[in-house]
Amino acid sequence: MKIACFSTKPYDEQFLSAASEKFEHEFVFLEHRLDASTVVLAEGCDAVCAFVNDTLDASVLQRVSEVGIGLLAMRCAGVNNVDLDAAAKFGVRVVRVPRYSPYAVAEHTIGLILTLNRKIHKAYNRVRENNFSIDGFLGFDLHGRTFGVIGTGAIGRTLAGIVGGFGCRVLMYDPYPNDEAKKLGEYVDLDRLLAESDLVSLQCPLTPDTYHLIDAERLSKMKRGAMLVNTSRGGLVDTSAAIEGLKSGQLGGFALDVYEEESGVFFEDLSQQVMQDDVLSRLMTFPNVLITSHQAFFTREALETIAETTLQSIDAFSRDEELVNEVVATPS
Repeated sequence: MKIACFSTKPYDEQFLSAASEKFEHEFVFLEHRLDASTVVLAEGCDAVCAFVNDTLDASVLQRVSEVGIGLLAMRCAGVNNVDLDAAAKFGVRVVRVPRYSPYAVAEHTIGLILTLNRKIHKAYNRVRENNFSIDGFLGFDLHGRTFGVIGTGAIGRTLAGIVGGFGCRVLMYDPYPNDEAKKLGEYVDLDRLLAESDLVSLQCPLTPDTYHLIDAERLSKMKRGAMLVNTSRGGLVDTSAAIEGLKSGQLGGFALDVYEEESGVFFEDLSQQVMQDDVLSRLMTFPNVLITSHQAFFTREALETIAETTLQSIDAFSRDEELVNEVVATPS
């Protein structure tokens, strides 16, 4: 099969090419993001491979179908940018990578917390200027703090285990409690988790039910001065409300690896351009905000798993076998 791979970076080509050596499939690597204006580049291919910031709405999926493509392979876990109803309507089957490395995301979450809390990023820059003062770098012990984990899938459970090792009291919220997670902490309702947690980490998917899960009302219910961390999906947090929380001091710190309007910004080098996103620009002015550019997944182990799983799904489709990682629309 010939696969049009959109939003390609050098590391995507490296790992997908290595994995494809086991299969008789050919990738056409495209730097362009997939949307209505670029879908034409998929003509002549048998499948499309896309990523988190590509646009897979009804118009794009219709065009994908019209050029004879029957498979959309998402090289990520989330499919919130895919119109699954439209995919079903136009006969485009959708597969994803449901699990790559929960350790990658959980460990990056810890890295963000430690960096923001202990001002490691600021210390690095200060020392490089031969300034060895530690004024302004006062942090707090994680040991003994209450840590709230929202979402107890593989990543959430991994994170709960790690922070338990730091000596944190772990509170968890998930509409679907997990028996394994119960060994790592205490399930509570969301309001209690927000009220009692010194740190809150989002580890849940973005769905219509979780869009702006953390909004102005929920921020007001958090313990004053608590830290919020988001390494899941940007749309889980109302960024404008978070900015107001930072300004008032209700939110003591905000670490994020994802942003709700990240498409066209994250993964790109905009160093020679003027930032056009006023909300993101404002967010970056706060001394108690730490932003990374959707890199929590970015480990060798995770990329190897993503490439291998993606190729396995494509190969199964080509052989008309069961698609174990298929995603379908939920009946309304």
